[in-house]
Amino acid sequence: MNNIRNFVIISHIDHGKSTLADRLLEITGTVKKDKLQPQYLDMMDLEREKGITIKMQPARMDYKGYVLNLIDTPGHVDFSYEVSRSLAAVEGGVLLVDATKGVQAQTLANLELAKKQGLVIIAAVNKVDLPQAMTEEVKEQIAEVLGIDTSEVLEISAKTGQNVEMILDRIIEKIPAPIGDEKKPLKALIFDSSFDSFKGIIAYVRVIDGEITKDQSIYFCVSKSEGRSKEIGYFKPQLVEQKLLKAGDIGYIATGVKDVDLVRVGDTVTLKSQKEIVKHLPGYMEPKPMVFAGFYPEDPEEYEALEEALEKLRLNDASLVYEPESKEGLGRGFRCGFLGSLHAEIISERIMREFGIGIIISTPSVIFKVKIRSGKELILYSPTEWPNQGEIVESMEPWVKVEIIVPSGYMGPVLELLEKNHGEYLETKYLGKDQMILVYDIALRKIIVGFYDKLKSVTQGYASMNYEVIGYREEKLVRLDILLAGKKEEAFSKIVAEDEAYEEGKRQVVKLKEVLPKQLFSVPIQAAIEGKVIARETISSRGKDMISGLYGGDYSRKRKKLEQQKKGKKRLKEKGSINVPHEVFLKMFSE
Repeated sequence: MNNIRNFVIISHIDHGKSTLADRLLEITGTVKKDKLQPQYLDMMDLEREKGITIKMQPARMDYKGYVLNLIDTPGHVDFSYEVSRSLAAVEGGVLLVDATKGVQAQTLANLELAKKQGLVIIAAVNKVDLPQAMTEEVKEQIAEVLGIDTSEVLEISAKTGQNVEMILDRIIEKIPAPIGDEKKPLKALIFDSSFDSFKGIIAYVRVIDGEITKDQSIYFCVSKSEGRSKEIGYFKPQLVEQKLLKAGDIGYIATGVKDVDLVRVGDTVTLKSQKEIVKHLPGYMEPKPMVFAGFYPEDPEEYEALEEALEKLRLNDASLVYEPESKEGLGRGFRCGFLGSLHAEIISERIMREFGIGIIISTPSVIFKVKIRSGKELILYSPTEWPNQGEIVESMEPWVKVEIIVPSGYMGPVLELLEKNHGEYLETKYLGKDQMILVYDIALRKIIVGFYDKLKSVTQGYASMNYEVIGYREEKLVRLDILLAGKKEEAFSKIVAEDEAYEEGKRQVVKLKEVLPKQLFSVPIQAAIEGKVIARETISSRGKDMISGLYGGDYSRKRKKLEQQKKGKKRLKEKGSINVPHEVFLKMFSE
């Protein structure tokens, strides 16, 4: 066990951690150079296409007589729960910062998690080979954040391999060996899982104490369920079967269990014969979805296929939750919970790519709390659950503390954006000579759709953002409904602050007027609160020239035709219903 080192790479999105992982695999000979493709540990096409890590992938490397277990971690704010799970399985981390961008918001957030876990941190500045690299300045930022001397920060280029071996040597030198006892009863922490139709759920584990061999009866301490070690092994990074996993190892156990709910991330695995004497390990940060959106199949026949896809995705994404719901105009679907809007986007793209299911996504909403006259407190996940306004005594919504790191030259536009979204200023901190950290409190509802894109736009891509939920605050909230030809279209309903209702209602009806196709009769589009219309637009009817074929003669013939057309349109307006095409939902839900 003294020759084992377990570590993660902590980094912001696009700072080169996947490329560094590639170099480590290459230098240690874990993957042959001719088989090594870029972003080797990013197993999804979606990860390679977007250039981000979504799903962490462990890898076991042999170097100078040592076993180095790497867990590559995601860097985006929506995937911080993956980071927390990785940190619980290791003793140290490599903090990697891009020399052209400096320390970013998510870097600080993940570093804070690592410090709480008591991990040993090795610092490195990456991309020092680029002409625009600010190596010395970034080294000073890192040293300031970690409270170390700049001489301790390694200068590397993951792309060229420059000084990457120094990282491996520093890992062996600085990161402690895992602590555990092979002679004690088996105790292993599940930090991730995947599904195999033949082997069942494959649990990714860090063995804390004891050992396990193939074909033993195993027990999951939290879910109180049983399984069997049908296969055990290491990540090389592909699954490679072994005869034994022991204390200090990171590996996998093919459990044979097919029920997703029985093998939970954060659970403790022991042997069935030892279940009475083993207490489960403390878990780690449980992901709490705060953003909810409806997923509906474009083809109603694919409802069951969508349910199956969500079940498979939930297996290796502990933060995804879902339950069935139905809406007129959209049919049967699922209300899904996510950590943020990027998380929702990634899940929707995976459903479309990996399972070939076309889906419609409703506008994301947050969890609201409402106290009603009877004294009950309701937790509401969707605008459709909103009670009558007269019943509400108090309404509350989640707020977050936002940290935005931005070059000082862009501070003005960022402050303007935060003020426009009713953010509350807390403090300004400085990071090096030119970087500022703006700290604000803001309603979560304000930042889940479009805010990050606007932030990137006003700073030409230089700003980075991290947020954490700080609790609920009281706000006068109302449900804004959209009526088409007098009929409520529930899919477009949303919860807004009362003082913003008119502005938001006007924006919605104007946009609908642009995207909704014309009908044979005029269609009023109204935004309403409790039946009271606050904004309106009208789509004119699709015209047809009824008198083009009438030549000469008395004009009364033409007038008669026009009167008939007018009466026909009136009847249509009274009886006609609007069928909203799928494309309209898609355009309305993409802010």
